[in-house]
Amino acid sequence: MKILAAATIFALGNLLANAPAQAAPIFNFQFTPGTTLQAQQGFIEAGARWSALLTDNIAVNLTVGFGALGGGILGQAASTQDFHSYASFRSALEADRSSALDNTAVAHLPRTSFGMLINRTANNPNGAASATPYLDNNGSDNNSTVFITNAEAKALGMAVVEDTLPGCIGNCDGFIQFNSNLSFDFDSRNGIGATQYDFVGMAAHEIGHTLGFISGVDVLDFNSPPNNGPFYDNEFTYVSGLDMFRYSAQSSASGVIDWTADARAKYFSVDGGATLGAEFSTGTNFGDERQASHWKDLMMLGLMDPTAAQGELLLITRNDRMAMDAIGYNLAPIPEPSQAAMYGAGLLMALAWAGGRKYFHGNIN
Repeated sequence: MKILAAATIFALGNLLANAPAQAAPIFNFQFTPGTTLQAQQGFIEAGARWSALLTDNIAVNLTVGFGALGGGILGQAASTQDFHSYASFRSALEADRSSALDNTAVAHLPRTSFGMLINRTANNPNGAASATPYLDNNGSDNNSTVFITNAEAKALGMAVVEDTLPGCIGNCDGFIQFNSNLSFDFDSRNGIGATQYDFVGMAAHEIGHTLGFISGVDVLDFNSPPNNGPFYDNEFTYVSGLDMFRYSAQSSASGVIDWTADARAKYFSVDGGATLGAEFSTGTNFGDERQASHWKDLMMLGLMDPTAAQGELLLITRNDRMAMDAIGYNLAPIPEPSQAAMYGAGLLMALAWAGGRKYFHGNIN
């Protein structure tokens, strides 16, 4: 299996080496004390993977390092975020269009406000905190506001908030740390050790969250009874940029996004729910026990899956690239990997699932 993995990385390396020079995000890393040179290089390589795929001329400032986390958590990421009017967000997406997917996505977005299916709120017409979804399209704050990460705002040319997150060294766009109690493989060129975790792949995953792969559904899921609340649907219930492409069969029939915390299938779609893309996770408390800010677990959907196994090689997939394209990033035109390379990577991942899997992170997005 190590030969297959190496072939995949080699093929990707050739594609990137032969690609023309282009604009790309620059990742500025500040390393917390105790971060080894090996880990520092791993973070730099993880950033380079995104830089090779995106053409947005922005600087993303991240504080990264190691820390003792919970036994079942591999790593975690927190991102600097801010609220924006939906109208300004949509306008920025429209101005930033650079692909057929962008054109489709913007064409299917409502103009000034949006509706959603929501549940578990204090003003649910089916009863306070009811799990039954209802249509919320009254144009209040949560129908006309989105929250996005600093990095996503930069990619869209929108204003950013300068803030210092807990753990950050100075102002930063995100803070990432990994569990120092676990064993990592820092070099994927010869495969991932059978008892180790892919450090570079996991770092790229957490960077993906700071780029904007987040969901406000996690806030609803966490703040609903018996944990908290219930809150009204215009309190603490704001969608992310990615949530604007979150649908279910029920919401699609009503022409709105699905922003519920429950176990019904939710999927990525850029055409108003007509085309079913990759499935999303649905929530740790009321869904599938995975944070909504991920793809569905155990389906081999992409880098932004919620768990990883020892020996598993983690790669950015077409699903990951499509999501980034939709939320405002511009993609570099690169050829798809060969059938043989894709088969090799997929087989390696499938075999790795025979072992136990660990969560990427807890309730930090």
